Amino acid sequence: MTGILLSKGFAATYGKLLDAAARRADIRPDIVHLPDDPRARLASADSDRIEVTMLTRDIRFSAHYQTYGETLLAAKNLKLAHFDSTAIEQHPFVAPLAKRGVKLTTAAGSNGVPVAQTAITTLLMMSRELPHYLDAQRRNSWEPMRASAQPPDLQGQTILIIGMGAIGATVARFAQVLGMHVIGIRRQLRTAEDPVDEMHMLAGLPELLPRCDWVVLACPLVAETRGMINADSLARMKKTAGLINVARGALCDEAAVIAALRSGQLRCAHLDVFAAEPLPATSPLWDMPNVIMTPHSAGASAGNELRSVRIFLDNLERWARREPLLNLQS
Repeated sequence: MTGILLSKGFAATYGKLLDAAARRADIRPDIVHLPDDPRARLASADSDRIEVTMLTRDIRFSAHYQTYGETLLAAKNLKLAHFDSTAIEQHPFVAPLAKRGVKLTTAAGSNGVPVAQTAITTLLMMSRELPHYLDAQRRNSWEPMRASAQPPDLQGQTILIIGMGAIGATVARFAQVLGMHVIGIRRQLRTAEDPVDEMHMLAGLPELLPRCDWVVLACPLVAETRGMINADSLARMKKTAGLINVARGALCDEAAVIAALRSGQLRCAHLDVFAAEPLPATSPLWDMPNVIMTPHSAGASAGNELRSVRIFLDNLERWARREPLLNLQS
């Protein structure tokens, strides 16, 4: 028997998929649930049964979240924990589990297409001046754009995508369809399959920024990328350029971005992530007409959970067979 800690919602919705994966892996699941009362704790004998778990959103955003974390820390036989998200450092119990040697896997890639769709949607909105028309509509005002006020053609413009994982590569494919010149940045050099016209390393960012009409942030937050969009990098960009951040708020110096948007150094921005979340009501970003904001929801899509579950079940089979795991955190 393999003890698996899951929410009751997971068991009800994905029980058949779990059973099929267990048969393929030749294991017998021993399902463990948290008590219905979020103040109650599992008995030691029950927590000792747990070898595998998946943190799903019905636990993450519920009163059971703290109990779940405490349960994992008490589960001395826990070997594998999967998370229904890409980043996991925000969970207070992750570091102790990693120190214990528990294998930690994520849902990286499961929301790549929805996030990319959001980025392309806002790019199209800003490039076609939809915020102007929506504002005029709210004021019952007929305000066509004529002559020099007309937006430039998107076809032929240059887009720089920093981070060429599932999100960045999908944005790149959309951009190619739109006829844009696509530049990617990542740690590895370009391959024949990459949907880009050019591929560069992060060190080349200062020289690339002046060439670009759009900059899309789709990279992880690491030491090299923290604060990379700052006053200096913004000063290198065209005053007609737009910024889209669907990655992490700390990639940007938020005060510098606000200053650039106010001064006209940066024409427009779509920001899905922020230095502090929820974004404080006092932030000037709320009222800036050249900003589109989404509340860390670029990837919100009904299909994400199933995609994450499939990664978890694939990893369950791999773990049972002692094969390499997908999205294993180092």
